[in-house]
Amino acid sequence: MTYAAARLGAVKASASATISAEAKRMAAEGQDVIDLGLGEPDFDTPAHIVEAAHLAAASGDTRYPPTGGTAALKAAVQAKFKADNGLTFAANEIIVSNGAKQVIFNAFMATLEVGDEVIFAAPCFDSYGNIISLLGGSAKRVVCGPDTGFRLTPEPLEAAITPKTRWLLLNAPSNPSGAMYDKAQMKALGAVLARHPRVLIMSDEIYEKIIFDGAAFTAFAAACPDLMDRILTVNGVSKAYAMTGWRIGYGAGPAPLIAAMVTVQSQICSGACSVAQAAATAALTGPQDNIEVFRAAFERRRNLVVKAVADIPGLSLDAPGGAFYALIGCAPLIDGERFKDDAAFVEYLLSETRIASVPGSVYGTPGFFRISTATDEYTLTEAMRRIGDAVRALT
Repeated sequence: MTYAAARLGAVKASASATISAEAKRMAAEGQDVIDLGLGEPDFDTPAHIVEAAHLAAASGDTRYPPTGGTAALKAAVQAKFKADNGLTFAANEIIVSNGAKQVIFNAFMATLEVGDEVIFAAPCFDSYGNIISLLGGSAKRVVCGPDTGFRLTPEPLEAAITPKTRWLLLNAPSNPSGAMYDKAQMKALGAVLARHPRVLIMSDEIYEKIIFDGAAFTAFAAACPDLMDRILTVNGVSKAYAMTGWRIGYGAGPAPLIAAMVTVQSQICSGACSVAQAAATAALTGPQDNIEVFRAAFERRRNLVVKAVADIPGLSLDAPGGAFYALIGCAPLIDGERFKDDAAFVEYLLSETRIASVPGSVYGTPGFFRISTATDEYTLTEAMRRIGDAVRALT
């Protein structure tokens, strides 16, 4: 008997979650595995956020919340956008969901017709293409290599747009490359989009608070205010506040789009957990000290990995501008003799060094592999030592 619908044939399970599960299985068998596959802050959620959740539960805030988000959290999101990004949104222009990924899913489910195209730069988060395919859309990757800093530029964007294009999806800082866009680069993309009024823009800014080298973050909607009526900004508390398990993301955009997304959400989950929303409200309105503590730690780890890769023959790494990943080039090792592709190289690292990583082909960029740098410096140092020893052993 077949249980899965035909539409699932184009959808794959999350590669990082699958690899992490294998690493956990090996660790449970007593193997000394270092899991660098899953992107998740290794810090505990700050105490005042946990306390807010406890107080919410203890006070009886345990009933169905409003489908689109509680008034308190929406107000906190409004204040965050105003203070951090210079953007003003009304309450009906905001939705709160079970993680940023559900915001993305809701938007695509509310807007995509079968065959509609969504353009995004590769390397990219692997869930993007899977969500689009599941909903009958066409995922259109534009490969952006190291020569552009893994960033989308105006010429290939213009070339990719067709009458079927419905969305452009941007992610900066990027998973998996850590690529950033400055204001001028965003405005250049905006100039292309201004010529194509049917194309909506989704800006996934979940790693906004994790940026390096003193760079300033600019929201796409702030860089291109003339396109505000077509922009959905996606964000959440998972990465900045070490709250991945709380599952709270939010989106802000035109009221009609948000209303359609709330309709979708009403039939999927009836809203996000009330207790988690109270915690997210405390995260956005409470002390922000931990954000800089976390960010500084991620930058130190980024620097550690960049330095280590520079000493390993056959590997390369452009220093990520943000997020907590390293997309490491391994193309010189993929010669058909030692390894046939990046997946084979990743398998070698797991079997020989007990390092779990993700092949770059998953993200649309073969010849690379991704590691998460969201782990302590001692563990990262040991991981890079093992990787270096394994690569040197090939020569």
